[in-house]
Amino acid sequence: MQQTTRFEIEGMSCGACVKGVTSVLSRMEGVVPKHVEVGSAEVSFEDSQTSSTTIAEALTAAGYPARPRD
Repeated sequence: MQQTTRFEIEGMSCGACVKGVTSVLSRMEGVVPKHVEVGSAEVSFEDSQTSSTTIAEALTAAGYPARPRD
């Protein structure tokens, strides 16, 4: 089932950071970055392929500490 989640992302300060986060998200199976801006990202994902926790962990591992927004 397709889900959409907004993430709060720390460590972003410029357009290069936006590109970096978009790149990380685009490489993940079942993930489609919808809107990425400094400090946040809206992401659609197939919950049979990944989870919001896994997406946050991938962003954090790439140097952009992230957490799903409630």
